[in-house]
Amino acid sequence: MTDRLKDKVALVIGASRGIGKAIAVRFQEEGAKLVLADSEADDGKAAADDLGIDFVHTDISKMEDAVAAVEFTLERHGRLDIIVQNAGIYPWQLIENTSPEDWDSVMGVNLRGCFNAARAALLPMKKQGSGRILFTSSITGPHVTSPGHGHYAASKAGINGFIRSAALEFSSYGINVNGVEPGNILTEAIQLHRSAAFIKNMEDAIPLARLGSPRDVANAFLFLASDDASYVTGTTIVVDGGQLLPEGADFRLLPP
Repeated sequence: MTDRLKDKVALVIGASRGIGKAIAVRFQEEGAKLVLADSEADDGKAAADDLGIDFVHTDISKMEDAVAAVEFTLERHGRLDIIVQNAGIYPWQLIENTSPEDWDSVMGVNLRGCFNAARAALLPMKKQGSGRILFTSSITGPHVTSPGHGHYAASKAGINGFIRSAALEFSSYGINVNGVEPGNILTEAIQLHRSAAFIKNMEDAIPLARLGSPRDVANAFLFLASDDASYVTGTTIVVDGGQLLPEGADFRLLPP
């Protein structure tokens, strides 16, 4: 480890498991002081206890919760250098079966959650004259999609647009705004809710022939959070094992 985030204060939202927890672990390894936030109180507290850090129960779809999480972080550590909005929901649901309430629920967490996190973090970062605002987007929406993900795809495409707008508006305050677009990542949820055949089918569509790990995504977030990315803003990093590259299914030079 190289202390790339030594003494930086980071608030990671949506970090009870999977990508979010991997981000928290990776940041802690590099010297960051952390607060973990999640809507799942028990799992979030357990994850925070596992890392020996503070936890704040947060429904990021609510502005008051976003503000409370930032205020808690400021009370505990005196500043906020990095905020990561990773919380997201992705119910499988065809558009014809999606109610306005279902649509609003996904947008509330995934898209409004990003707005809430950015607005809550803006004032302290503006006062500091520095900060990193980071979002988990996806290749689903900005580049690809599949049946049953209409609301999810729309929310993630919206995040990418918001990243560019926020980066432009916040640039004069010394704040960088970026995101990461994961492809298919082997999280606990995938392992629990998807069959071995489903996972194998996804692996076959990826040039690197494996699903990514949460740590693969966390490493991209680490770069964007660190001083190495001081001249990077308004963009996203795709972490997908090359999934977006093939024009068709028959792409392997040396098929098994």
